[in-house]
Amino acid sequence: MDLISPIRGLRPAPGRADDVIAPPYDVLNTAEARQRATGKPWSFLHISKPEIDLPEGTDPYSPKVYTKAAENLQKMVAERILKQDEKPCYYAYRLIMGDIVQTGLVAGASVDDYDSNRIRKHEYTRPVKEDDRVRQIDAVNAQTGPVLLAYPAAPEVDAILEQVSSTIPAMDAMADDGIQHTLWVIDDTTLIQQLTDAFNAMEAIYIADGHHRSAAASRICASRRKASNLEAGKAPWDYFLTVIFPHHEMKIFDYNRVIRDLNGLSIEDFLARVQQNFELSASDSPVKPAQTAEYGMYLKGQWYQLNLKPEHRDESDPVARLDVSRLADYLIEPVLGISDPRTDNRIDFVGGIRGLEGLEKRVDSGEMAVAFSLFATRMEDLMSVADSNNVMPPKSTWFEPKLADGVVSHSLRSL
Repeated sequence: MDLISPIRGLRPAPGRADDVIAPPYDVLNTAEARQRATGKPWSFLHISKPEIDLPEGTDPYSPKVYTKAAENLQKMVAERILKQDEKPCYYAYRLIMGDIVQTGLVAGASVDDYDSNRIRKHEYTRPVKEDDRVRQIDAVNAQTGPVLLAYPAAPEVDAILEQVSSTIPAMDAMADDGIQHTLWVIDDTTLIQQLTDAFNAMEAIYIADGHHRSAAASRICASRRKASNLEAGKAPWDYFLTVIFPHHEMKIFDYNRVIRDLNGLSIEDFLARVQQNFELSASDSPVKPAQTAEYGMYLKGQWYQLNLKPEHRDESDPVARLDVSRLADYLIEPVLGISDPRTDNRIDFVGGIRGLEGLEKRVDSGEMAVAFSLFATRMEDLMSVADSNNVMPPKSTWFEPKLADGVVSHSLRSL
């Protein structure tokens, strides 16, 4: 099987993109989705968050929610809000958020290569979230949420995407959060083959976001292969929906930490404990770390700059050298007593897109006792962890801009 494959994309009909595209299903809660979809009958939220069309209080994992998603998708196809391309294509997809510009490739990615770890992972998945995606894909018979991937340096792929994106797009829409989404159809057989060959030559590509969606796609593929007589690589479920960006264009924001209490320590004792592993100095302004091993800390209205002491800066282990790991290993666990950030409700996480003001607000309100700002994880670090067959600590990366749902979906049957 090829590493990637063109797909017969299911996408908004001409002039309908503004009505359709929506934030990813997992960045809004039900109340937020209900509000965002008000007055927008063709919003993709009716497919990705279909509980908004059922009575308030409906369990989002109820079978009737998945049934409603299928009904809504079928209605959007029947009303010609969505259309499926006649032949398999690749698509160039550009995101613009302020001065951040990313141009990637929409493609089907090989489930077999995911299973063999050529499509590399860096996170554990949670069964309840995997099960949710399996039920959703099965119900709508399509993959509607793309997995965000990164490809390593490949000038030939970059050149093709630049060439394609200089032409008139098939879709150009501004989402209500101000992010621009532009799509070009790549249906030229020569370009399709060149892209397929270029990816086949790659040793690996990397999941940036969407571990649950890709794991669910693998499970769907396994069950459908077992139930059918189709040869591997010949069915639509052998590939899962992805958008693959060049790693050097991808933007990871810092993913900061807030802690509810000081683990029974006075402020003086806490600061003394911190100084065992960090050089500490008060700051007159908010601290946004400029390099690895540097942190900001906000406590009782005061910002501090922390620098991990040199003797703790082991660079040999790709997981241990992450700034999120170092903060956990030398402060959050030994001083604040939080050993499992996945389950301990004393810790919360704040995406860097919210700014340092978001940290100050959580502490000044009294909800949290202390906040830490971190230097953003680098794409090279993510790839190193994945290459070593390890996983990153939870909440290590915050990618922006986000892909939109509804731009391209991957139908698992002919419509």
